Amino acid sequence: MEEIKIKRSGPLRGSVHVPGDKSISHRAVMLGAVAEGTSRISGFLTGEDSVNTARALAAMGVEIEGMGGTELVVHGVGLRGLKTPGGALDLGNSGTSMRLMSGLLCAQKFPVTLTGDQYLCKRPMTRIVKPLSMMGAIISGRGEKNYPPLEIKACGKLKGINYSSPIASAQVKSAILLAGLYAEGTTTVTEPMKSRDHTERMLRYMGVELKEQLKADGHSVSISGGQRLSARDFAVPGDLSSAAFLMVAAAIVPGSKVTIKDVGINPTRTGIIDILRMMGARITVDNVREDGPEPIADITIERSELHAVEIGGDLFLRAIDEFPIICIAAAAAHGTTVIKDAAELRVKESDRIAAMAGELAKIGVKVVETTDGMIIHGGSPVHAAEVNSHGDHRVAMSLAVAGLIADGGEMVINDTECINTSFPGFVELLESLK
Repeated sequence: MEEIKIKRSGPLRGSVHVPGDKSISHRAVMLGAVAEGTSRISGFLTGEDSVNTARALAAMGVEIEGMGGTELVVHGVGLRGLKTPGGALDLGNSGTSMRLMSGLLCAQKFPVTLTGDQYLCKRPMTRIVKPLSMMGAIISGRGEKNYPPLEIKACGKLKGINYSSPIASAQVKSAILLAGLYAEGTTTVTEPMKSRDHTERMLRYMGVELKEQLKADGHSVSISGGQRLSARDFAVPGDLSSAAFLMVAAAIVPGSKVTIKDVGINPTRTGIIDILRMMGARITVDNVREDGPEPIADITIERSELHAVEIGGDLFLRAIDEFPIICIAAAAAHGTTVIKDAAELRVKESDRIAAMAGELAKIGVKVVETTDGMIIHGGSPVHAAEVNSHGDHRVAMSLAVAGLIADGGEMVINDTECINTSFPGFVELLESLK
């Protein structure tokens, strides 16, 4: 297993770019594959997760030029043009790939198996198996919780449904909407709160009509089956979730000032900016503009005295992927930070609540784990220690950021190969700011 070692750092200074947005990269190549015509994608994330999505599509007959690079040319085959793959589709560590691909593949006229690494195969998939089965899909995994591998049998015909999701999840919503493209009639998904909307933005960008409605029981999105996608060019913005590690690093390392350029600032994703501002961070967002379906901007953050806050509800939903690095900001902040309404984190790449509580304790942070979050008593010195990523890329990078302010030698983070799933070159980029 790979390890990285981080020492206490002097000021971080400079202007950088982060890799392309993982969520958008997945969706751009996936929708480009089933569109009619040729899509050119620039800024595609070369991390393992998004590359595995592209490889799976190529295995089903989609011609993709530039595989493994940031510039892709995707020759779409239309909704019914995918072909039987030669074997199971290995999606590595990517839950996004598995959930969205399930929606796309459950109406195909060929069977397919979706599998992944040891960590992905421990993630329950019932939350998508249930609604897709209601639509007529023949899909199942292992046990009551439908752990991968997922077996999808040839179906060919789905029916639209009205589905009220018990949780707000962009992956669940997207799987149902993608299946809805193939379904007879209208498919509606209602969530308690609006989750990130990259899929909806991209579908509209490619000519698909959607209807959104704020209802008494939440936020709904509807799609009518049979609509065709027109190929478009995409410029994938920098990933705000990746930028978050550099933002927190700059906020907590004395003397720091860092600018991250061309970052996506989709309103359903900007909770991390709002949370850090609530904590007292000095952040400016400049050069705001639209590029295709997504807004982008340059973000500058300076060292600040952070203070504790309470985080939950819709605010946390807009920062759900940033939970591990928010924990590091809370550890550096003065006072007691309460994070709640985060039970969804129990079924991410790791149980992120348990993982972060355990690792924070190792580095001297006083933390209390709760059912749906944690309580972090911040402001005390962080101590260097040997810690573990639990195979989770965001846990690994968050612990590396903690190492920048740690006393007592090197922070040693074990099992860090996972960083390449979302942020190849993370350590090198961090070092370039010193």
